[in-house]
Amino acid sequence: MSQIISLSENRIHVAIEVTGEMDVRLLHFSSLPYDEATHKNAEQRKRCRLVEVQVTGENQDDHHGSKHTRTNPGFLLEYKDHRDFRNHEGRKLEIELEKDGLIVISHIQFYDNVSVVRAWTELINKSESSKGIEFVSSFALSGIEKEGLRCWSETSRLYIPHNTWYGEMQWRKYSLPELGLSPVNNVTLKRIAYNSAGTWSSSEILPMGCFENLESGSALIWQIEHNGSWHWELGEQAEHLYIQLSGPTENESHWWKELKPGATFTSVTAAVGVSCEFEKAIGELTKYRRLIRRENEDNKKLPVIFNDYANCLDGDPTTQKLKPLIDAAAEVGCEIFCIDAGWYSDGDWWEGVGEWQPSNVRFPGGIEEPLNYIRSKGMIPGLWLEIEVMGIHCPLAKMIPDDWFFVRHGKRIIDHGRYQLDFRNSAVVKYADQIIDRLVNEYGAGYIKMDYNINGGIGTELYADSFGDGLLEHNRAYLKWIDSIFKRYPELIIENCGSGGMRMDYAMLSRFSIQSTSDQSDYKKYAVISAAAPIAVTPEQCGVWSYPLTDNDEEVVFNMVNTMLLRIQQSGNILGITDQGQERIKQGIEYYKSIRSDIPNSIPFWPLGIPTYGDGWLSLGLKSAEKIYLAVWRLEDQQDTYLLPLQEYKGMDLSIKCSYPDPESCRHIWNKDCGTISITMLNRNSARVFEIEGI
Repeated sequence: MSQIISLSENRIHVAIEVTGEMDVRLLHFSSLPYDEATHKNAEQRKRCRLVEVQVTGENQDDHHGSKHTRTNPGFLLEYKDHRDFRNHEGRKLEIELEKDGLIVISHIQFYDNVSVVRAWTELINKSESSKGIEFVSSFALSGIEKEGLRCWSETSRLYIPHNTWYGEMQWRKYSLPELGLSPVNNVTLKRIAYNSAGTWSSSEILPMGCFENLESGSALIWQIEHNGSWHWELGEQAEHLYIQLSGPTENESHWWKELKPGATFTSVTAAVGVSCEFEKAIGELTKYRRLIRRENEDNKKLPVIFNDYANCLDGDPTTQKLKPLIDAAAEVGCEIFCIDAGWYSDGDWWEGVGEWQPSNVRFPGGIEEPLNYIRSKGMIPGLWLEIEVMGIHCPLAKMIPDDWFFVRHGKRIIDHGRYQLDFRNSAVVKYADQIIDRLVNEYGAGYIKMDYNINGGIGTELYADSFGDGLLEHNRAYLKWIDSIFKRYPELIIENCGSGGMRMDYAMLSRFSIQSTSDQSDYKKYAVISAAAPIAVTPEQCGVWSYPLTDNDEEVVFNMVNTMLLRIQQSGNILGITDQGQERIKQGIEYYKSIRSDIPNSIPFWPLGIPTYGDGWLSLGLKSAEKIYLAVWRLEDQQDTYLLPLQEYKGMDLSIKCSYPDPESCRHIWNKDCGTISITMLNRNSARVFEIEGI
């Protein structure tokens, strides 16, 4: 006789069935209560696997194509025990399964007052022989579309976060037939699958997604929390849609693990949340991200950063060039000044990085001279670093053994003129420690921009069961090293950068307090990235460039609005613009300082929908406890006036003002009967910030 383990926690409804044959099935995980009638037959229930695990040599007994369905022993695992308890984060559910000596524990961690769980899978080999692991899910759920009467081909929408250099966080919404998945048969080999293989976790796609059921008014959102290879897939089995989230796999990313007797393997973690629709789901994920993030002062204080790179020195700093920039940055109100790339080389440096010693040519009085000058102006000094790579022409690279680096087929891997360092090697960790210690203790750096501009590929063959196994263990070793740095230097601020947003994931961002959102150098194109950024990263972690090249007033204001509700990373031709332009920047920074205490507690929303390239108008809102901050951009649209819907506040007497650059810089009318704001901005490529009270 079967039993149902039923939970309702933080607006998440869960139903897990344990049959009389000890089969375990995750029947339901949703914002809606469970309705047993949504499973039409026994085969649908049988397909509701709690976890999928494929072991080498076992029969994956399914007509599956590339899908990771009906895995073995995943499909044959038997219930052993479960534990339901509370810890300091919230409720915790652990379900223990077993087959032929392989113990599988599914972990589901709830967080109080947030409709998101963190899920992962633990494997323990208690048999007397090794087991080759080809695939293990962190989270698996079948029947994600099951509420409602209409076919999923009509009611389902899938949100995909496309990503690229200079064009990060470009979300698109699709019906499943638009992506090639249609209900053509009871069994289909088609899946919608996205993955990333290598050391850049987000070079094409963010490790996220969202499924929305328009008929039932429910949404399922997820993020895979890993800084290396990952995979997720959505497909159909037994007339239900399923979702699987995982880290590296053998088929997609060359990962295979020999699990020896007595050994344990833990999958990467994944966050899974529920809500009534996409935007509300992002709100829940925002709250969850704040809970799992390392406690730090930077995300409370949000200091204003000046970085000398973008549309400024472009990797060519000298003491002579820096001092007037430092003066200007201090004058407009910046609180951190970061010397970006180039400080460690006399000239061209790309293929020679690795020793990280200051250039005496650039800094005749030593790097300490500009760093001390920054400090004398009341700012925290910072330096750029790319510690995970070593240039192929670095003298040190010729003196150290191959096991410092990724190696495949007996050769060091070279990508874009650099070798990839392997942080599993204790000598590499010691080398990296010495560099950080020197920057912090000798130079006095309180801020490090940690960049990463290569993709080391699928992994390394040294001391690993597979290329992907070497990569996964390196990824984890790097995170362990980062944890040790913050333990030694808890006040140190480290920015996560990977050619902008090419490694934007919450394995990294649960540790780093600020994320470089893009290398995009056109402020008008940056607006789309900026407006979309809080979907992927909490607002207080979103570092956005403000880099005006001219003193055109609208250009300066537009740049400031791009970053006003996030994190200011000031740069640009600040010495080449007039006093009036500098004053406008100073005004913007002063305004930012007056509102920034609200940002870490605000929830983002998008009155005009998800921003995309080609939109004529964009908007991003932050809702705090007492007011709304609303950024609005007019791009190339021909209309001077646009309607922004705020239906949630229909019928309310809202007080609305243009708070930056000034109340008279545009016109606006709140129509409470319609729940819309009419905004008039007379110039194309202009932007404004509004404050809304009375909510």
